[in-house]
Amino acid sequence: MNKYQLQQLVAQGEGLQLEFKRKANHPDKIVKEVVAFANTKGGKLLIGVDDDKSIVGLKYANEDEFVLKQAIEKHCKPAVQYTIERVLVAPNRIVLVFDIQAHTQKPVFVIYNFERQTGVAYIRVADQSLQASREMRQILQGISEERIIAFTYSAKEQALLRYLAQHPQIDVQTYAQIAQLSMKEAAMVLVDLTIAKVLTVQPEAMKDWFMMNKTNL
Repeated sequence: MNKYQLQQLVAQGEGLQLEFKRKANHPDKIVKEVVAFANTKGGKLLIGVDDDKSIVGLKYANEDEFVLKQAIEKHCKPAVQYTIERVLVAPNRIVLVFDIQAHTQKPVFVIYNFERQTGVAYIRVADQSLQASREMRQILQGISEERIIAFTYSAKEQALLRYLAQHPQIDVQTYAQIAQLSMKEAAMVLVDLTIAKVLTVQPEAMKDWFMMNKTNL
């Protein structure tokens, strides 16, 4: 990638597959962007670009690259695949382009508790990296494993389809209420139908929305 190509990329602004960081300060926090890309469609993390699209570059690119590579190796589980490009944008100023690959084994976690090896999974939604809900983690895992879901259209599925015939989307709580199910049972049905591609899911910060998969209609 040359400087002109970088400028064209930056002009698009942050989005589903593009994130800007001025510096690699707090690399343990930046890794959540890396994990979000790995759990979604992959993407490019540009270090040396400000939120306002100013291409400032890094004076000490070697240091920024080192600390971020160390953080990715330390905090990401399973390991994330990526490549790095260096783009010279001014004398002694470099932008680092981390190209993160979508992972085949999802969900990927940012490990915070190393003793218990537990952490948080993130997903990319528009230009934000959001914490994945339990249902989203189950969906990511089921799709990655190419899990085959067998189900019948019983009363609980019929109640869901009747609701979605009149409303564009539904969340777990609403479905549990209309089908008289526990939250756990309602979530399981929605997760299974999403893995089976009967439904699609739109994650948001506070809840996930489920809707009919229009490609199957």
